[in-house]
Amino acid sequence: MKRFLLPLAIFLVVVGFLFKGLNLDPREVPSPLVGKPAPQFSLPQLGDAQKTFSPRDMLGQVWLFNVWASWCVACREEHPILVALSKQNIVPVYGMDYKDTREDAEQWLSQGGNPYLVTAVDADGRVGIDYGVYGVPETYVIDKAGVIAYKQIGPITEDALRDKILPLVKRLQAQ
Repeated sequence: MKRFLLPLAIFLVVVGFLFKGLNLDPREVPSPLVGKPAPQFSLPQLGDAQKTFSPRDMLGQVWLFNVWASWCVACREEHPILVALSKQNIVPVYGMDYKDTREDAEQWLSQGGNPYLVTAVDADGRVGIDYGVYGVPETYVIDKAGVIAYKQIGPITEDALRDKILPLVKRLQAQ
């Protein structure tokens, strides 16, 4: 009988971890980039391929960096929220079109509205890898020093914007 106690104990521990894991929110995965400088890049802009965008351009400002794509279904969910946010002029919103074609991205923004002051084009996804993007949409709050203060995995919701992102932006802007 004692020889069954150890396997039973191990089984119960594994079931306990499984039960705990099922109650976790996958959007709350901590990013190793939070608290570290945003990866640097220089990418062509969507509106004008002769111009580039770089996070260095944003030093001294708090800003949102939204990674999106025209083929992304979840991006359609958050897009109206970003459009409304951009009209409020609370925080500048910059975008990065991820693994997409220029034509599809331009068409998508013309149909749904363009919340971005500038959209960088990451056609091959290399910059996305530097940012740890494993699915779009993802949004980063970047502080005045160019440090990632927050990462939103998945679409921005009204609740996430109201409860997490905007309070953080206001705190960072006051510093």
